[in-house]
Amino acid sequence: MAILFDNNKNIFTLHTDNSTYQMQVDKYGFLLHLYYGRRTEGTMEYVLTYADRGFSGIPYDVGPDRTYSMDALPQEFPCQGNGDFRSPAISVKNVDGSYGCDLRYKSYEVKKGKYGIKGLPAVYADETEAETLEILLEDSVTKLQVVLLYGVLPGCDVITRSARIVNAGEGTMYLEKVQSACLDFVTGNFDLISFYGRHAMERNFQRRPVTHGSFKIGSRRGTSSHQYNPLMILARPDTNEDFGGCYGLAFVYSGSFQGEAEVDQYNQTRVLLGLQEEQFAYPLDTGEIFLVPETVLTYSNQGLGKLSQNLHRCYRKHLCRGKYKETARPILVNSWEAAYFNFDGKMLYDLAVHAAELGIEMLVMDDGWFGKRNDDNSSLGDWVVNEEKLGEPLKDFIEKINGLGMKFGIWFEPECVNEDSDLYREHPDWALHTPGRKPILGRNQLILDFTRKEVVDAVFDQMCNVLDQGNIEYVKWDMNRSMTDMYSVVAGEQGRIAYDYMLGLYDFLERLMARYPNLLIEGCSGGGGRFDAGMLYYTPQIWCSDNTDALDRIRIQYGTSFGYPAGAVGSHVSVVPNEQTGRITSLETRGVVAMAGVFGYEMNLGNLSEAEKEIVKEQVQKYRSYAPLIQNGLYYRLSNPFEDTLAAWEFVSEDGTEALVSVVMLEIHGNMTANYVRLKGLKSGRSYQEQESGCIYDADALREIGIPLPLKGGEYQAYQYYFKIVG
Repeated sequence: MAILFDNNKNIFTLHTDNSTYQMQVDKYGFLLHLYYGRRTEGTMEYVLTYADRGFSGIPYDVGPDRTYSMDALPQEFPCQGNGDFRSPAISVKNVDGSYGCDLRYKSYEVKKGKYGIKGLPAVYADETEAETLEILLEDSVTKLQVVLLYGVLPGCDVITRSARIVNAGEGTMYLEKVQSACLDFVTGNFDLISFYGRHAMERNFQRRPVTHGSFKIGSRRGTSSHQYNPLMILARPDTNEDFGGCYGLAFVYSGSFQGEAEVDQYNQTRVLLGLQEEQFAYPLDTGEIFLVPETVLTYSNQGLGKLSQNLHRCYRKHLCRGKYKETARPILVNSWEAAYFNFDGKMLYDLAVHAAELGIEMLVMDDGWFGKRNDDNSSLGDWVVNEEKLGEPLKDFIEKINGLGMKFGIWFEPECVNEDSDLYREHPDWALHTPGRKPILGRNQLILDFTRKEVVDAVFDQMCNVLDQGNIEYVKWDMNRSMTDMYSVVAGEQGRIAYDYMLGLYDFLERLMARYPNLLIEGCSGGGGRFDAGMLYYTPQIWCSDNTDALDRIRIQYGTSFGYPAGAVGSHVSVVPNEQTGRITSLETRGVVAMAGVFGYEMNLGNLSEAEKEIVKEQVQKYRSYAPLIQNGLYYRLSNPFEDTLAAWEFVSEDGTEALVSVVMLEIHGNMTANYVRLKGLKSGRSYQEQESGCIYDADALREIGIPLPLKGGEYQAYQYYFKIVG
């Protein structure tokens, strides 16, 4: 069994294949955290220490025992107001206006399978793959109940955490802070890895020691954001890609969030991840339930590479859904960088003709096809096909594209509205806005109030009217601004808007998936501004960044790889000089970089030379053959592009019989030294043949010494090596 309870010691033990999580109900009813780390069969209550802590609060029912304080004990779900002065997982304003709660253990229940969370994305697994532990805590005075939810997926080395909060008392309480996961460690020697960035340069790797005080990341923007990703890794200082202990925490949510790490006065470490507490004050009336978004936890004692593989496997098999969950995605060309708003039906058809000749499988019609949309200042909200611009009904145009043997996809931005739109003129109150103030604009657009069902329904109906016009097999779902003016004319309590907005968004996406089960949805928010596990539940791939420059993408995709599988990463070949950076890289290099994710093109293919067209044909053929390995194989980072002279990464099949290695030289110098790339994941004692050269290599030599790169001049040279096991 994955979940055990020791009745004598009141200890809960959660086992995965390679990790153990343990907690204890003590004699006062507090749920204390004991251990999380490599798998062990023992119990860890001995880690708890007791001493007279100066100025530390003591629960009244403990009596004169000054050695007992929540200010020093490791806890599963720490509360504000019970004598613990560290950052809490929950803060409650009670019916009488007082703050604080005192949650004590009441009961537990173990269930087969993985719990779900109504209206929210969550990891799923059946009764043969997972178990669920529910632990009921209650405040005896206010009758606030918290059901802690633990989902254990042994084969993925994953434990998920969530909570169900119930007002079982009388009157209205306010939740002012709610975190879904807390890890309390009795030691404090860790590094914290987080991922910061900005639009067009997302998820940069950052590693820093966790020291005394509190370090916080998060988003107040209504999306998970370009600036910080809802993923944190806690690692021992000596941990690297292949060695050492580390813990991953990933929030399965697409809105505002916060993560904290602190070392306290006693050198203990606390890490929290959950909802952003700013502008959050969620009312909970008598009998009402609040569902806390989920956090995925994983532990690796084999370094950061294994930790990433744990998350990748969990997301591929137990978070992504639908037709394209594990099957190869179509290779597409998107019209955005090919034409921006300046297209008509003939231009798009010509683009599809060129794409079909090159073996590309899908045309995506990006922004500019609806209303009177010829720039980004109008028509959002008016999801009606501009047949004059297209030159014919959408149905007829799609049939022409399908006639070329091409699939067809289309772009939407359902959450936003322009003031210059029929929808806004008819329903100005449908946009989030603060009474008496002019709104804050972003990209000259406002955000629709998705807390209101009638707004969601109206936009959903408009979108379906378009999708029903023809054989549309793909939707790019965009969101191009941060959330401000968080006031709703019908929301009542304004501290609930950010959370309720996400419920409206998720409801929309769930209904879309149900109505169009074969539709592939690609998430996007100005590129990578909403690249999170929550969106993967609905959109199995996400546009990684609006920055398509190959060198920048190497670093963006490197940071992304720590938490997200390659099959989730939308990555395209674009023109040079690159339109974001002005950099020039070869078509070959751009292709190798784009093959680190879901492959496609972002350019006018009609402008390619004959020689370039041959290169594209070869890239398309290669990617199609590599796609199953890239999407479902084990991913290895072979270098750090922020520090090393080259970028290298590898995909290896789960059975170790094939491997794809990609390399890009980041530096070139006179009289260049030889560079070797060491492979990982190969079967020891076996041999592998590199398929292009025919050369056979010993697996152990490839792992210990590596393969030498050609001593070749020129900037940003790229190489790919595809190995198959022999003998």
